[in-house]
Amino acid sequence: MHTERRELWRATHLLTPDKKELARFVLEEIQRGSDVTKTLRSHPLADGSGYLNKSMLVTLYNELVASGEMDADTRLLERLRMKPMRTLSGVTTVTVLTKPYPCPAKCIFCPTDARMPKSYLPDEPGAMRAVEHEFDPYAQVKSRITQLQALGHPTDKIELLILGGTWSSYKRDYQEWFVKRCFDAMNDVAPDEYPMEEQRLEIRELENSHTFNETASHRNVGLVIETRPNEINPDEIRWLRHLGVTKVQMGAQSFDDRILEMNQRGHDVKRTREATALLRAAGFKIVLHWMPNLHGATPESDREDFAKLWNDFCPDEIKIYPNQLLANAELYEYWQRGEFTPYTTQELIDLIADIKPTIPRYCRVNRVIRDIPSTNVVEGNRRTSLRQDVQDELKRRGTKCQCVRCREVKSKTVSVESLRLDDLVYQAGAAEEHFISYVTPDDKIAGFVRLSLPKDTSPQTEIDDLDDAALIREVHVYGQSLPVGAEKDGAAQHVGLGTRLLEEAERVATANGYKRMAVISAIGTRGYYLGRGFERGELYLVKNLAKV
Repeated sequence: MHTERRELWRATHLLTPDKKELARFVLEEIQRGSDVTKTLRSHPLADGSGYLNKSMLVTLYNELVASGEMDADTRLLERLRMKPMRTLSGVTTVTVLTKPYPCPAKCIFCPTDARMPKSYLPDEPGAMRAVEHEFDPYAQVKSRITQLQALGHPTDKIELLILGGTWSSYKRDYQEWFVKRCFDAMNDVAPDEYPMEEQRLEIRELENSHTFNETASHRNVGLVIETRPNEINPDEIRWLRHLGVTKVQMGAQSFDDRILEMNQRGHDVKRTREATALLRAAGFKIVLHWMPNLHGATPESDREDFAKLWNDFCPDEIKIYPNQLLANAELYEYWQRGEFTPYTTQELIDLIADIKPTIPRYCRVNRVIRDIPSTNVVEGNRRTSLRQDVQDELKRRGTKCQCVRCREVKSKTVSVESLRLDDLVYQAGAAEEHFISYVTPDDKIAGFVRLSLPKDTSPQTEIDDLDDAALIREVHVYGQSLPVGAEKDGAAQHVGLGTRLLEEAERVATANGYKRMAVISAIGTRGYYLGRGFERGELYLVKNLAKV
């Protein structure tokens, strides 16, 4: 993040007239097909201070397009984009943090810093931006959108990731206000002038912000919060849908009650199982956090524990967060007494390299390490590049992971005729899950839909929209995120795969006897589903399959 800020500052403050003239010349050369890096290096600055950077070219490009001096050129902007991997999953993620607030849990591994929400440190990249903006959600979102645009990324499809410990422990007035402020920023609505602690929204204010966002320039295509398993119940489910939440991250951490108790987690495995089942029955996308190297665990017990993830729980995504020894966590005292020993980096690499190939093809591995600066780690692994280390080890072993992230098509050109339709069926608790995907000849995923078929023994959500309905929990088409209306030859996002996947999901649901279908639509994707036969329900979009 420091690099991005530096590049953004240089682009906006140092693009003097002479540099702008050089940047225009370089931009024209690149537009004619010249290599970006070679062209930049071939034209050093006249004052000998170095070279132009991509952010400067993006800044000039945006100015020229805005003034009408240049036509918008998606391919050119794509070549100038910094860190294109940030949006290769098809959406642009914007992360915000909630204010410091007491957490109901007493986990011994969790760092405590009065300046931060529980479990976060002020020098983590995402946290630094929150501190800079005094945890104001509007300022965080607005700043990040501006930064991403300056780096050349499209920002019309935004997944909003709200972090800060246990979301459900915050007062609901604050939650509603926080979400509305985020939507105000995405809607380009000027911020209201009021103290966050005193704000009480009128009953329809958030609803109005949601409605506005359906056609806004920065549409919300996913809203993610993180909470604990013991906070999930039917009332909480209804509240999360009121806010517009579509994905829930939960800290499972372990599937061994002994380990959970030793680490004072405050819930047992049964509660995690119940929460996961209820979220699935309500159509949410589920992300579980799993922590190797907890107090009381060993590499051998962690290997056994990880295998339990795929019995009943079956998350759509996981984050592997190896426990890290930090001086401001209670676990530090255990380490001082000789009761806890952190794994070495090599032990972690071997452990994760062993378990990663066992991950089912329907699950995505979002992370394999927390982005905690190494200076905070007392002993044990300090490498934040653990994912790459594991990938190198897998390559050395001649094996590979088949999770969704490892199989995403990314920027590769897609030939529709060559794609095969695959329906991976698996049991997740009481639900029958279908991971329906379009796959390339080299086994890359171009797009998928998660279809859930609840059974009579599935948990009761107490939401009428979901009565006797098959559930669309996610539709995702991969490739570089492109602006709404933009086209790119062979881009997976623009060859109609989403519609085809929905049609296949409807066929499967109908064949299994379902007469209704519900989709847990994000606010900014409502129009997409409404244009494909769905209608507005109370908290979901619904469709009568009898009309198909």
